[in-house]
Amino acid sequence: MTIDISNLLSAYSGDTPDPSNPAERVSFGTSGHRGSSLRRSFNEHHILAIVQAVVDWRWQQGIDGPMYLGKDTHALSGVAMNSALEVLAGNGVVARVDAESGYTPTPLVSHAILVHNAAGAGGRADGLVVTPSHNPPEDGGIKYNTPDGGPAAAEVTGWIERRANELLEQGLAGVKRVSLAAARSSAEPWDYTGQYVDHLGDVVDMASIAASGLKLGVDPMGGASLAVWEAIGKRYGLNLEVVNRRQDPDFAFMPPDHDGKIRMDCSSPAAMANLLKIRARFDLAFGNDPDADRHGIVDAGGLMNPNHYLAVCVDYLLGHRPAWDEGLAIGKTLVSSSMIDRVVAGRGRVLYEVPVGFKWFVEGLHSGRLAFGGEESAGASFLTFSGRPWSTDKDGITLCLLAAELMARSGLRPSDYYAGLTARFGAPVYRRKDFPATPEQKQRLKSLTPDDLPFSELAGDPLREVSIHAPGNGAPIGGLKATTDNGWFAARPSGTEDLCKIYAESFVDERHLERILMQAEALLG
Repeated sequence: MTIDISNLLSAYSGDTPDPSNPAERVSFGTSGHRGSSLRRSFNEHHILAIVQAVVDWRWQQGIDGPMYLGKDTHALSGVAMNSALEVLAGNGVVARVDAESGYTPTPLVSHAILVHNAAGAGGRADGLVVTPSHNPPEDGGIKYNTPDGGPAAAEVTGWIERRANELLEQGLAGVKRVSLAAARSSAEPWDYTGQYVDHLGDVVDMASIAASGLKLGVDPMGGASLAVWEAIGKRYGLNLEVVNRRQDPDFAFMPPDHDGKIRMDCSSPAAMANLLKIRARFDLAFGNDPDADRHGIVDAGGLMNPNHYLAVCVDYLLGHRPAWDEGLAIGKTLVSSSMIDRVVAGRGRVLYEVPVGFKWFVEGLHSGRLAFGGEESAGASFLTFSGRPWSTDKDGITLCLLAAELMARSGLRPSDYYAGLTARFGAPVYRRKDFPATPEQKQRLKSLTPDDLPFSELAGDPLREVSIHAPGNGAPIGGLKATTDNGWFAARPSGTEDLCKIYAESFVDERHLERILMQAEALLG
């Protein structure tokens, strides 16, 4: 099941994508451009064109500060980082890279951008993170974070995508680059880990965690958070054990995911099997994906469902952040559990529901209008104790530490805390199903309107709402969501894979959920 790293790297530099083939063009999904050199969808030409397009965009916007760069441990991330450095230096952009020549997780890049720009000196900064997140070892990815610290908005990535494809079509004629040696010598070393770890007390009660003596286990899953967790344990004197220090680019140490593929998905029980086997050794254990923008929470009850943990986080934070203004809203994606809706209403707060993609939370977190933003795929971020932005990208590290704070201060395991929520608000059952889809099927699903729904009841309940726009910001869902008082489903095409996805939830029982899914699947034809 392991990949040939040498073939992967050879294809990165040796294969040239065909810009007339849609599968080989630059394409930004919900989290940047992703692909594999073996499929000619993530090659040197792509990175050179994307980074030049980002440079063109930032000059057009008057962004003249340093570019903060991060990367994870995927094999293609290192060579893609080198390509990015060559273009940045060729355009006179100052690149800030890890001072130890190591790896830099997504939340550390976001935090560094925010700290720099809040200081108001040295020009406005932005960032690039070279990562395909939890994707298989043969994949690569790159995403652009704007000066607000978060993933670039759709209009920005749309501009970058168009410009990058123009450059591909022109044979990279407009790309400026220097040698790798020159690029490395011009890059500035930056202590990402030190800055982030030193500031953690602003967002999580580290003193309570340390005083509790909780035995904590961490599996970085071969990713970029290894050095960060080691620094956190040392800096705050935590009873913390990193259970896996391997960082092999083939990720051969990973158990296969549910479909037999290797993925570093910390929300998957199959991918988290190594940590689950030893969970009895710890009071609480965590996992992060390779760029640490996702969290996995393990206690005596096993791996928490991400939706369950998001609801726990929201309820706990709203009860333990007294400096937060009561007018702050709670952000969730429309395919996240409606348990969050009930928790927010129970706290008398405002819900802000948006389409899939963390980018929809960035402005609200940056402006301090959102206290929390979270999505069903185990990604979230929240404000500091004083109500200031901490990270406007997903931060899997602070979400793990928040579980330890909750347990230290309440004495409850996160899963027990969730059980208390179900006693108050009901116990939902939730499922997502993926279906192979052609581009034509994806487009048909994306074009659905409420009038296209062939039924007026869902699993025996009258439809309360059918929408193709998110209620929080009015943005298109890219599909359709149907809701009753007892359940809902949402159907949408994947932005990065040849799949259609159906999400569904019932507050009745598993049988009721199956009825919802059966009706939803009929929409796929």
